[in-house]
Amino acid sequence: MENTWNELYNLQPTVMKLIKNALIKDRIAHAYLFEGMRGTGKKEIGLYFAKALFCLNLKDGFQPCEQCIHCQRINHGNHPDLHIVEPDGASIKKEQIHLLQQEFSKKGMESSQKFYMLIGADQMTTNAANSLLKFLEEPNQKTTAILITENIQKILPTIYSRCQHVSFKPLSKNEMIRLLVNKGVKPEKAPLYAHLTNNVEEALEMKEDEWFLQAQKIVLKLYEILSKNQLMDALLFLHSDWLSHFKERSQIDTGLDMLLYIYKDLLYIQLDSDDMLVYPDQKNDWQKNALQVSKEKLANQILAILETKKRLQSNVNGPLLMEQLLIKLQEGSNFV
Repeated sequence: MENTWNELYNLQPTVMKLIKNALIKDRIAHAYLFEGMRGTGKKEIGLYFAKALFCLNLKDGFQPCEQCIHCQRINHGNHPDLHIVEPDGASIKKEQIHLLQQEFSKKGMESSQKFYMLIGADQMTTNAANSLLKFLEEPNQKTTAILITENIQKILPTIYSRCQHVSFKPLSKNEMIRLLVNKGVKPEKAPLYAHLTNNVEEALEMKEDEWFLQAQKIVLKLYEILSKNQLMDALLFLHSDWLSHFKERSQIDTGLDMLLYIYKDLLYIQLDSDDMLVYPDQKNDWQKNALQVSKEKLANQILAILETKKRLQSNVNGPLLMEQLLIKLQEGSNFV
């Protein structure tokens, strides 16, 4: 599926400016290292770059026409001179790099240009990395490489030094919300997904995940009980519903994040910052509670959840940790 300049510019303005300047000035590096979190547009921008290099009718010196045979073939994933290598199982293997080298030793089938992308470049075996290194050291004049990684620290220094490093920033929360709404997520639900992940596809999976949908209900119910100062009921609910649903450490952490955003929302309601709300559809129900609690108590409750998230990373008893948190949330005092 094609991505326009404006769409990709909204995702990564700095990266797109770099690519635009490289195309207009005809200063294309032989290898780029695209680094950043999952879901930040690395592959999409890589494909845009490829189209711009192959395009027969480039507009303004940097925008693919989307109509020529090269643009169409790249959009459909079947361009013979563009190769994408991904991990075969857990890693990119030496044989995959050798096959790539063989392809690039041949003359271009439809142009003099050759282009390849290595997705998950940090997952190369040592032998694969050494084979690629030789490839990078002796680049063909018309060959462009893009290495993509989410773990820049795992890239060999010898490979890093032979590539132009391009850093992709996490999407802003507003941009993430906009993308999710465009994908059909309800505007009042999008902020929560945008706060829990920076990846659009992951957010869309959450939207359809039964565990996650039930988790939302449990978190909201727990807060409802706590807001009525019913500590014993909250502790009972913890053992009857929460602990049976949030079993793994990562699940507990997600539950704590969702609870944290409730207390932050109460603070935003006090401050009249509606555009910051993670649960905008709950504002009317929570407004009274927000106005009845002091900013100091809310700050202490937020700190208590943050401290619990921190302690969760140690080898602690999950149920006991949650019991302690509920007591602290009820008291609104500092976590000890």
